[in-house]
Amino acid sequence: MSVAQRKYFTEVATLADKNVAVIINNGKIFNGTLVGINPDNLSLVLGDVKDETGKLLIRLVINGSVVMSISSAEKPFDLKSLANRLEKVFPTLVELNEQAGYIVVMRKVKLTEKGVMDGAGSPAADRVQKVYDSFMSDAKA
Repeated sequence: MSVAQRKYFTEVATLADKNVAVIINNGKIFNGTLVGINPDNLSLVLGDVKDETGKLLIRLVINGSVVMSISSAEKPFDLKSLANRLEKVFPTLVELNEQAGYIVVMRKVKLTEKGVMDGAGSPAADRVQKVYDSFMSDAKA
């Protein structure tokens, strides 16, 4: 896989769990939460979907061959900036996996855009969570 392809799929993956608008080739528009993406053909699964008439659907699977565009008004989470902030507190102990959407600190504390996921309860995890909370406060300001 080329660098450009990896970057493309990384960008598409940042839309997961975000509210998106999908336009298909017949002009219909669907708004919902992007639940899943098949990277092989860009087929999508949307949750809590509204079509252009306002009809609500719990789940909608859209074949990738009919997808014309996927857009989001939500700003993607800046995982790289969070990793840089953590690096100031934990020099050389921060591993960023942007494609998978997580950071590992000290090889034992894993966090995502939602906060500490693994390693909670340890003093290191508490420090990581404080850095995360500060980062989120600054992002909202």
